Parts: sequence; structure tokens; C-alpha cells
Amino acid sequence: LFRSANEEVLKAILPVIDDFERAIKANENVSDVEAVKAGLTMICNKLKTTTQHKGLTPFDCKGEVFNADIMEAITHIPAPSEDLKGKVVDEIEKGYKLGDKVIRFAKVVVGQ
Repeated sequence: LFRSANEEVLKAILPVIDDFERAIKANENVSDVEAVKAGLTMICNKLKTTTQHKGLTPFDCKGEVFNADIMEAITHIPAPSEDLKGKVVDEIEKGYKLGDKVIRFAKVVVGQ
């Protein structure tokens, strides 16, 4: 069951890998940096869409009350304002859920 589930996800990601390989080959002698940025952005968006169709969703934490069930506090800093005490001041690494299960805790900076 696990093997077939992985196979399905990997098959969905293969077109994104193909896009990366084509982009690397096409960008070997490119001088237009904006075109490279646009291409990478398109590939990144395709990967995000593909993973979202498989149930992977990011969650935002900035400005939210710290929640140890979905967040990991990397550090605490003096809150820039009174209303940010106990809340997420900065998000270092985005958190992700697969369905309802947290598969990566968000790494955050909390105001104190």
C-alpha cells in the first residue's frame, strides 16, 4: 500500500523534474536573468499545484498565536508591539499538512 501510494506521488512529480531538466539545459548560455526567474517561478508553481492535488497544504503562521501543535519556536525576541506578544513575529520555514496531519512543523520566531 505504501509503495503504491509513493508511486502515485512520484509519477505526479515526474513532469516537474522534466521541466527542471529542460530549464537547466535551456539556461546553460542564457543572459536574460528575468526569463530564468520567470521559468523557475512557473516550475515552482507547477510543483506546488501538483503536491496540493495530492493533499499537501502549507499553512501560514505569521501574526498567529503560537501553537506548539503545529509550530516549533526557533527563538523568542522582544515583541515589536504589545499586540505581538505570544504571537509569531516571523516564519523561518513554512509548515505543511498532509490532509489533517502536520508533516512539517512551521519554524517560527515568537514575540515575548
